[in-house]
Amino acid sequence: MKFHDAHNHLQDDRFAGRQSELLDLCKRSGIARMVVNGAGESDWPQVLQLAQENKMVLPSFGYHPWYLSERTPDWLANLKIFLDAVPSAIGEIGLDRWKPDLPYAGQEEVFLAQLHIAAKRNLPVSIHCLQAWGRLHELLRDHPRPARGFVLHSFGGPMEMVPAFARLGAYFSFPGCFLQERKLRQRETFKRAPADRLLIETDAPDQLLPEEKNLHPLAGADGKPLNHPANLGAVYSGLAEFLGEKVESLAARVEENFLRVFGGL
Repeated sequence: MKFHDAHNHLQDDRFAGRQSELLDLCKRSGIARMVVNGAGESDWPQVLQLAQENKMVLPSFGYHPWYLSERTPDWLANLKIFLDAVPSAIGEIGLDRWKPDLPYAGQEEVFLAQLHIAAKRNLPVSIHCLQAWGRLHELLRDHPRPARGFVLHSFGGPMEMVPAFARLGAYFSFPGCFLQERKLRQRETFKRAPADRLLIETDAPDQLLPEEKNLHPLAGADGKPLNHPANLGAVYSGLAEFLGEKVESLAARVEENFLRVFGGL
């Protein structure tokens, strides 16, 4: 079996320079490719370096809504420089009305600027959304989108909106955190996701799996637990069990979906 991680942050400083070690275990664990998402200008260079050093890494560059206050006046030109450097996706971008004290002003402008580039270049785009699902749908509906589709990272939106997003070209990405018992609603939503639009992710170092499914425990320098990207296989197994299918068939289907949206990069 080959596993494909639709979304993580391998460049994160919490991994404390252990990326080569993490990638070695990922390779031994059957992971074929992983989309490593930048969050802003400060970490785009690390994402680029990881991609240049390891073919498993599919780089993705974008401005996360949490870090918009850090962008420079030349942020959009800088984004294009990184996109031109290596075959890459765009992300993580999005809308967030959940994070306390995070200004919403300017989020839509930055989101649409990046979506426009994705549509013009037909690049896959990874989208973060919290408590802004209706508005996200309106923006995607009313503006150009990449023909190959877009990824709703850790999709936690209303079950009723799955068909509407699917019609616009959405892929729905399932994280290991949704295997937590308290996340039943989010798991049930994925029963509605079209079979040809399902992806799986770790979002490492975040979104820990339940303790009993965490096959690769990892801690940061501060002792706080981190999600190891090699836990991807455990996410596949947990979701397969919930959906009532064999992990082998799920892996084959997700591989087809991954290659459809990220193929050629």
